[in-house]
Amino acid sequence: MASVLIADDQNLFRSGLAALLDKDPRVTVVGQAANGEEAVRMVDELKPNLVLMDLKMPVMEGVEATRLIREQHPEIAVLILSSFGGDSHLVEALEAGASGYVLKDTNVATIVNSMLAISGGATVISGAIADRLLGMLSTKPKESFDGLTPREVEILKLVAIGLANKQIAYRLKVSEKTVRNHISNVYEKLGIQGRSHAVIYAARKGLIEL
Repeated sequence: MASVLIADDQNLFRSGLAALLDKDPRVTVVGQAANGEEAVRMVDELKPNLVLMDLKMPVMEGVEATRLIREQHPEIAVLILSSFGGDSHLVEALEAGASGYVLKDTNVATIVNSMLAISGGATVISGAIADRLLGMLSTKPKESFDGLTPREVEILKLVAIGLANKQIAYRLKVSEKTVRNHISNVYEKLGIQGRSHAVIYAARKGLIEL
């Protein structure tokens, strides 16, 4: 079950979304914040396992709030839920530590599925934003991959498209321990931490196939 804090400055949207999410037995809304600063404080108090975060809010915006939450509570996932689909917003959110980015016009069922996927360690990017990112990547030249082996590049791609370790192991017909070792090697070689950073690296190198 996902325990969720919703951070959005639009009271009607926030309360309406909370009411809809509370109807799903897999979700419990534990609190609502009207700005990023309030979200950071409420995370300390309520300890949800996931935050639904708007980007544009007063006092403190969503990217900065996401960065602080992920620094202070790395076990808590953040899903950006925003009206903005621009490429710069996507990269900023992922760099801040968000595990996903979904537009506000997404239906509730998809939002819930995205939340559950993120809680399981996946990275989620909504279709409309994924299309934009694919357009960016289509013009990127092929590059070297900072000393990664072909197998590590393959695993990096699978991590970046949101597959969990168990799914990667099944696809490559290896053990989960082998996958974890490869991922640790990838992170060490690239100097990155976490799947969100892997998505950013893969995007910049033109690896992601969305």
